[in-house]
Amino acid sequence: MKRIARFILFTVLGWKFENDFPKDVKKYVVIAAPHTSWVDFPIAILSRMASGTMIHFIGKNSLFKPPFGVFFRKLGGTPVDRNKSNNLVDSIITVFNSKDEFKLGMSPEGTRKKVEKWKTGFYYIAKGANVPIVMATLDFENKKIKISNPYYTTLNKSQDFEVFYNFFKNVKGKKPELC
Repeated sequence: MKRIARFILFTVLGWKFENDFPKDVKKYVVIAAPHTSWVDFPIAILSRMASGTMIHFIGKNSLFKPPFGVFFRKLGGTPVDRNKSNNLVDSIITVFNSKDEFKLGMSPEGTRKKVEKWKTGFYYIAKGANVPIVMATLDFENKKIKISNPYYTTLNKSQDFEVFYNFFKNVKGKKPELC
């Protein structure tokens, strides 16, 4: 499967990796931005497969209803009810703590729409599970999948978010007007 994904991603679609997902770190949160189009998902899945790194994801409940629910679960997805206040952060921290190896991909924007401010759940998950954050972006303008080294949060949230925002600065999503 890895070879097929690499062929499609690199040869057919013309993308390239700038760095790869860490292989020596067993647990981390991946934040991927900007999330501007449904096209982000298949490119991200191909990237994950081409890398050989299993990265799980969460998605809105409606994606996991028949007939596609089985497909999204097989890809590593877990449904979440975004209408309920169900302490998702603590639930995901528990998942991290119960596994020897776990990587979770999230969009800090929480939507494909333009947002002024990111959601912070990913940050509190990483802090609570004591795992680093890996930043990943799909730069559609240059067809580059850029991946950071693991970043360990500090005691200074605003400084940490400055690092995150700087990594994603000047990246063009599929729909740049939503960045």
